[in-house]
Amino acid sequence: MEKKYRVLAINPGSTSTKVGVYEGYDMLYEGTVRHSQEELSKFAAIHDQKDMRMELVEELIEENGYKLSEMDAFVGRGGIVRPLKSGVYTINEKLLDDLKNLPSAQRHASMLGGVIARAYGDKYGKPSFIVDPVTVDERDEIAKVTGLPQIKRSCIFHCLNQKSVCRYHCRLNGMKYEEHNFVVAHLGGGISVAAHRRGVIVDVTDAMSGEGPFTPERCGALPAKDIADLIYDGGYSREEINKLIAGKGGLMAHFNTNSAIEVEKRIDAGDEQAKLVYEAMAYNVAKNIGAMAAVLKGEVDAVLITGGIAYSKMLSEYLVEHSKFIAPVFVYPGEGELSALAAGANRVLSGEEEPKEYLGE
Repeated sequence: MEKKYRVLAINPGSTSTKVGVYEGYDMLYEGTVRHSQEELSKFAAIHDQKDMRMELVEELIEENGYKLSEMDAFVGRGGIVRPLKSGVYTINEKLLDDLKNLPSAQRHASMLGGVIARAYGDKYGKPSFIVDPVTVDERDEIAKVTGLPQIKRSCIFHCLNQKSVCRYHCRLNGMKYEEHNFVVAHLGGGISVAAHRRGVIVDVTDAMSGEGPFTPERCGALPAKDIADLIYDGGYSREEINKLIAGKGGLMAHFNTNSAIEVEKRIDAGDEQAKLVYEAMAYNVAKNIGAMAAVLKGEVDAVLITGGIAYSKMLSEYLVEHSKFIAPVFVYPGEGELSALAAGANRVLSGEEEPKEYLGE
């Protein structure tokens, strides 16, 4: 009988730490530790929160009948590290150092996922990993070129869920991810649309820098001259513009909310402007799905819709209607980050996949 490995998956957010105990692909327990702003305000930097979060996680796990000493491995959400190929990475000293010390890594609590996983691994003498962090870059070179030699297209996106939903779809349908082509749209606070060619993401809309569709809180692609005029005529600072690009753009800029549920309530109440803007967001997602189909020369086995706001029937039905001419469309709502992390660790422990070594180049 094939051994099922027990893994603790760790996904820190700005005000919570989500954890899951998995045995193979089976979830045994998932839970969340909430962190109040008062609690977090005691720490000068995100990394300083490590010991506090670790202690609370261990308490939560043991309260629910599990012991960290019984885990076969620990796997954490990767932060913003240097560009790298997709896969499962052993948390070596170079990766640990970049998670702790790269200025970009300090921008979000996700960097603590790898740091905590490594600390638990050291404590209990078990391996520790990260899986498909947001800085995965395996695009074709042609996808990086822009009309200005000073600027190359960057690449920060929802790689963990993008890859995970493809593998999940393939398991359900008796397919191998590495043998098929998919267009995947991840719909959340940020949106990324990607072309997957036989297991490699050869192009994707950057989810942070102002590309692709606008989103609940990001502006998406804008006419370059108009944004230049906005900066100079409006007297915006660099920080203010960056906030409009990621944080205060999209639905937030139009309606002062990043909640798709709230916007749909406005639509149901007869708000025509809310309907127009919300459909425009879906329209732009559909356009980018078409663009990624062109990257794959139309050879698309399926279009996959995923992410938190894929739960929206209104949004998902719009995308199915506008994309079904390309290929069959499947909707897999939710992000499934803990299960994706655990699955990656399980693939390594079972010998299905070789772990990669982070070089930090």
